[in-house]
Amino acid sequence: MEFETVIGLEVHAQMKTNSKIFCGCSTAFGAPPNTHTCPVCLAMPGSLPVLNRTVVESAVKLALATNSTVNRENLFARKNYFYPDLPKGYQISQFELPIAEHGTLEIEVDGSSKTIGITRIHMEEDAGKLVHDEHEALSYVDLNRAGMPLLEIVSEPDLRSPEEAVAYLKKLHAMVRYLDICDGNMQEGSFRCDANISLRPRGQKAFGTRTELKNMNSFRNVQLALEFEERRQRDILLDGGSISQETLLWNPDTNRTESMRGKEEAHDYRYFPDPDLVPIRVEEAMIAQLRENLPELPDARKARFMQEYELNDYDAELLTSSRDLADFFEAANQVCAQPKKLANFIGTELLRAFAAEEMHQCPIQPHDLGTLVAMIESGAISGKIAKSVFADMLAGGGDPEKIVQQKGLVQMSDEDELLALVREIVAAHPEQAQQFRDGKDKVLGFFVGQLMKKTRGTANPQLANSLFKQELA
Repeated sequence: MEFETVIGLEVHAQMKTNSKIFCGCSTAFGAPPNTHTCPVCLAMPGSLPVLNRTVVESAVKLALATNSTVNRENLFARKNYFYPDLPKGYQISQFELPIAEHGTLEIEVDGSSKTIGITRIHMEEDAGKLVHDEHEALSYVDLNRAGMPLLEIVSEPDLRSPEEAVAYLKKLHAMVRYLDICDGNMQEGSFRCDANISLRPRGQKAFGTRTELKNMNSFRNVQLALEFEERRQRDILLDGGSISQETLLWNPDTNRTESMRGKEEAHDYRYFPDPDLVPIRVEEAMIAQLRENLPELPDARKARFMQEYELNDYDAELLTSSRDLADFFEAANQVCAQPKKLANFIGTELLRAFAAEEMHQCPIQPHDLGTLVAMIESGAISGKIAKSVFADMLAGGGDPEKIVQQKGLVQMSDEDELLALVREIVAAHPEQAQQFRDGKDKVLGFFVGQLMKKTRGTANPQLANSLFKQELA
C-alpha cells in the first residue's frame, strides 16, 4: 500500500523586543536564573498585564509579509494547563480571534514551487524553563523566559514531505530575520517548531491519526525527526497496527522519537477571554505605515539579484537566504564590481566558515572581501594566494592589501623575471622536458609546480603556463 505523508508546522518565533510581552522585564538571553522577573511574569496576586505595542506591530509586519488577513479586532485568551514552569497555571495566548489568518508562503523544492497555507498567526507569552539535575531526581525552575513575547505561526497541513517542511521552515526563518522582528537564534530557542505528522493511504481524503513532535530547534533535527516518524508510522500501518495520538520528543543521541505524553485536544485547554486584557483594535493607519516601511523580502531580493547582477538561481537563492548575507554581498560588490566572482568566492570559501544566518559573527568586513576579490581579478594575487590571505582575514579580520604586502605575497607578473626562472627550471629537469616534447602534456603541471615552489606561490599561473610552453617548445 502506498501512503501519503501529511505535515503541518507550528512555529514559535520570539519577538526582538527589549521587554517582555506584558511587563517591563528584560528579554536579554543568558542572565542568571530568575533575575529577569517581576510580580507580573511571576503571576503574583493583584498584578496586571500591560500589552507591549511592539509585539503587535511585529505581528502585523509578518501578516503583511505572508499575505495574511489582519483581524482589526482580536483578543487574548487564557489557555489553561498546568506545568511547573507556568506560574499562572494558564498561558495568555489567542484562540478564536488571532491577530492574523489565512496567509501563504511560497517554497521551492527540487526546482518546483509550491504555495503553503498559513492558518493563523497569534501572539502569546512563553513559559519558563525546567533545568533537570543530572544526579538527583529533581528539577530547578528558571522563570526568566516566562512572559517572553512569541508569535506562533500555524501552517495548513499542506506539506507532503520532510524536505518540504524544512524548506518552509527555512523560508519563514529568513522572513522573520528580514523583517527584523526575531533574531532567529535556534540554539537559544528564539525560533523553534512543533511538527504534526500523519500518514494516509494515497487517494484517501480523511487524515490519518497524527503525532506531534515538540520543540525542535534545528533544521537538521526537524528533517531527521520527520523522516524517522514517517518510517515508524508506515511500518506500523503496514503491519496492521494503529497510530496512537501522542506528543513525542526527538532524541538526537539515539536518532529516535520518544513518547512524552498523550496529545491534548484544543478543548482540553478550556480557553476563555482573558478578563485582564481589553480587545486589541488595529488601526488602518498603523497597517498602512507598517506596509510602507516593509523591507525588500527574500523572494523579491532574489529576483532582483538574478536580474541586476545576472546571477543564476542557485547563487541568488543562497545569497538571499539571510538578510545579513545579502547585505554583505551587496556592500562587498560595491568595491569589486564582480558579482559572479564574488558570489562564487562567498559560496565556496566564506560559507564554509559561517552559515548564512551567522554572518553577524563574521570578523571580515564586506569592504575587505570586495577588495580581496578585486585583487584576484586585477592579477595582483592568484586564487591560491587569495585563499591563504582569506584564512588570515578570518583569523582576525584586516585589510587584505596589508596582509599581502606584509607577507610578500604580491603576484609575480614580470615576464622577464619569470622567464629567467622558467629557463633555470627547464635546464635543471632535462628528462621531464623531453617527456613534454614527446607529447606528454601533463608534465607541464610538474614544471609550473616547481615554479610555484620557488616563488612561494606568487608566480602568475597563466603567464607561467605560457612561458613554459614557449620555452619547452
